[in-house]
Amino acid sequence: MSARIFQPARTATQSGTAKTHTWVLEFDPAARRGIDPLMGWTSSTDTQSQVRLRFESQAAAEAYATAQGIAYVVVQPKPRSANVRPGGYGDNFATHRRGAWTH
Repeated sequence: MSARIFQPARTATQSGTAKTHTWVLEFDPAARRGIDPLMGWTSSTDTQSQVRLRFESQAAAEAYATAQGIAYVVVQPKPRSANVRPGGYGDNFATHRRGAWTH
């Protein structure tokens, strides 16, 4: 049984970084997913694929994996720079505008 430890990326539909500060331990799939012949749903006999453990820090996740005897790989997050533009969308509604806002 092996796992990977990573920091989740922000969701594609949101610009915030609310759920990206924790570390996640996720087990690698041990069995292939199959298609149920009756309903057509994908399923698997691997119950560990449903487990996602969250930790406050990378060290806590590594300590848990080591204590439980789980082989793990740490995936370091890519740094993300802030996307703050001067004169961006928020300045359309600023109180210090010189002229009237029109379309």
